[in-house]
Amino acid sequence: MAAPTTSPTPAASTGPLAGAPAAVALVRAVAEEPDAPRLVAVTGPAGAGKSTVLRELVRVWTEAGAGQDVTVVDDAHELGDDELADLRGRAGRPGARLVVAFRPWPRSRALARLGATLAAAAPPLVLGALDAAGIAARAARVAGVRISDEAVRVVAERTAGAPVLVDRLLAHGRVGGPVPPQLAEQIGYAVDAEDPRVVELVTALALGAPVDGEVLVPLLGISDAAGIGVGAEVAELDELSGRAVAAGLCTPDGRVVPLVAEAIRTRVAPARRAELRRHLAEIELDRGGSVLAVARTLRGSGATGERAAAVFRAAAAEAGRAESPDAVRFYAEAVAAGTPPLTVAAHRAQAHLVAGDLDGALGHADSVLSATDAVEAEDAVRAGSVAAAVLARRGLLARSAELYRWTAAVSGERPPAAAVPVLIGTGALEEARAVVGVDGDGPGFVAGRAPTLVDGADDLTARGMLDSVEGSPTAALSGLARAAGLLEAAHGAALLPDTPAALAALVAVHTGEFDVAASVLDRALRTGLGGAPARARHRLLLGWIALLRGATGPASERLAAVDAGDDPLEPRDEFLAAALQVAIARRQSDLGALMRSWTRARQAIVRHPVDLYVLQPLGELVTAASRLREESWVAPHLAEADALLDRLGRPALWAAPLHWARLQAAVLTDDVEAARARSDELQSAACGSRFAHAMATAAPHWVGVLEDRVDAAEVEAAARGLHAVGLSFDGGRLAGQAALRTGDRRAVSALLACARALQAAGTDLRQGTLPPLAEELGPVTEEPAAAAPAPVEAAPEPSGSGLLSERELEVAELVVQGRTQREIGEALFISAKTVEHHVARMRQRLGVGGRSELLDELRRILGDRG
Repeated sequence: MAAPTTSPTPAASTGPLAGAPAAVALVRAVAEEPDAPRLVAVTGPAGAGKSTVLRELVRVWTEAGAGQDVTVVDDAHELGDDELADLRGRAGRPGARLVVAFRPWPRSRALARLGATLAAAAPPLVLGALDAAGIAARAARVAGVRISDEAVRVVAERTAGAPVLVDRLLAHGRVGGPVPPQLAEQIGYAVDAEDPRVVELVTALALGAPVDGEVLVPLLGISDAAGIGVGAEVAELDELSGRAVAAGLCTPDGRVVPLVAEAIRTRVAPARRAELRRHLAEIELDRGGSVLAVARTLRGSGATGERAAAVFRAAAAEAGRAESPDAVRFYAEAVAAGTPPLTVAAHRAQAHLVAGDLDGALGHADSVLSATDAVEAEDAVRAGSVAAAVLARRGLLARSAELYRWTAAVSGERPPAAAVPVLIGTGALEEARAVVGVDGDGPGFVAGRAPTLVDGADDLTARGMLDSVEGSPTAALSGLARAAGLLEAAHGAALLPDTPAALAALVAVHTGEFDVAASVLDRALRTGLGGAPARARHRLLLGWIALLRGATGPASERLAAVDAGDDPLEPRDEFLAAALQVAIARRQSDLGALMRSWTRARQAIVRHPVDLYVLQPLGELVTAASRLREESWVAPHLAEADALLDRLGRPALWAAPLHWARLQAAVLTDDVEAARARSDELQSAACGSRFAHAMATAAPHWVGVLEDRVDAAEVEAAARGLHAVGLSFDGGRLAGQAALRTGDRRAVSALLACARALQAAGTDLRQGTLPPLAEELGPVTEEPAAAAPAPVEAAPEPSGSGLLSERELEVAELVVQGRTQREIGEALFISAKTVEHHVARMRQRLGVGGRSELLDELRRILGDRG
């Protein structure tokens, strides 16, 4: 038969076969030459478009006038053997035209023979999932619009590319969100039309069952009823899986098509859903597999009884090993299902601690510690360890140490290595030595148990902390940094009283190794070391490092980020945050902010006792208290700090920064005798580190400043020595204060230049925040006798305003801020009398009289200046 002259060819992008290039090619070939191919097999799962292909072929043949000579058969997999044999006979006749469509499963021997006959004449057309281009083409046909790449991705994920599902989803006008009820019903009819055993399989998979014969065989009740023998159950499961794939309900890997699963879940009765999930959970429990996934589906279902409780306990233990916060809820579900609360209280305490809920952790731990006669020794030790870690985080190191001693007594072993930072922090040096030991087994060794990464980290942390008080600072820092590195790949840091990263940072800060401290903390934040509970502490310590470097901008940003959190800070972190806020205000010479932050500091002081790890923040509070004449608030803490340092043998690494802070307090109050005493203490601690040595070198010059004895060259060298170990603010302050106490004009210029250079050098420009102009220089504001009356600094050329010099504009900015003349002088490294002279000249130039007029005019000028 000749080909028709006007046979329409379906468009690949808009026709019924849009998105299926192979089908389009077949129909196009028939349209161009109706006699070829003559025998065609079309196969694919339900919904793949087999019937559409047949209709298009019939249309093309009919339009060519050959339709009456073609035999077209759909759903051949439903035919009997005799009918399939008859079709095979027709295919063998000369000139026969036969098109047969069938699913890939079930495939009887008769159907396989027919398929082989058809395939011998021409390759079969195998229909399957649409790719991204195919889905976009279907969208153009069904919805009449071009959809975005993201929408294509969503459609592909939900439908697995099944053409019928793609069309139906696109027809409902939205590709995301819940399955529309009409679509759920459409899919439901297709599911229910299948064999009931296939429906059971697909329903189980949709409700969370894994594609695993060990689970599905007992879950579906598959048995070797026919007595076929070994493997019969698996063979039946394979049969059901093949039928589900052929029905278009599952993907070739045996998983339910997501859109089908969503529709099934909306139609399964609640009781049926709960029963199937409970059965599934019990199977997983019995075979010792993971129960997390199925336990999540049981949460909130109200499942009770010993089996349900056992599932939740197993899921909680599994989540706990992975330090997942889900463990908290699983334990709660286990108790609700009937588990006696006390039997899981210790594990619940640990789960709450890992999740960052310190109140919950302490509550459950205390319930165990209040009933030690009714629990196993292992649970008592676990609860004690959790309570000890929580109390340490809240700053109660003495109570934490008592609990570690108690757990050691219960277990019959020495305290764990995790106790060493607590023992050292409270001054129990001999106990810490005993825990670390000298016999080489290490504090983390437990007979009969292989050492873990956590054990190794505990060992390094314990030895590092011991080195920090009686060994090498370098060895201490190295051990703590390596401990932090070990815990990055392990779970368990959440149970420690402090992270090795935080301890390493503290040691590094006390030795002036600010880069090392920041690096360790940055890495800890990136890796989530210590979990959510440690995040605030690591951020605050980074802020503290920025502060010590003189970068108050980044320090303020870190503090603000922590304070913006939803949860209140624990006392330990609040003490550091309050000290940081006070220190920022003091360095910015903002008396109002300092007074406001002192209110917060007083509350932190009364909530947190002294330990080794707050000595540096305590020093900042001591200095601020002297500035505000509030020394009585810190006096008891200072007495405790002295006693603590005495118990530890006055370790230079930890003592030097506190001595330095007390020296600054003496300078603020012009207490020469106290300054000499602190200087002597710093000389004794000078060997502790180059950090301590720089402070010891600078200390006598502070005494000289108070006594009006200034050696400009030596002072500048000492100031630059402070800068070399990271204390740019302190170096600038020393140089600036010395400049105000010398009568040598050349020395004044040199020292002021040094002070300003160190102020600028203290800024961490890489963080994008400039330092404040004002940095506190202390209370000394009287002009040196030889320099009074102070000359007005030579004014540079007028600024763009044409009225005020650049120096006068600097003074104007601080006047508008409400600073006093003393504070302005300290901020700009000039005397108060010089400030007074600048203000008088500004009034004269601007032609104003009263202070309010001056302020109004200055605000206008500064506003115009931008």
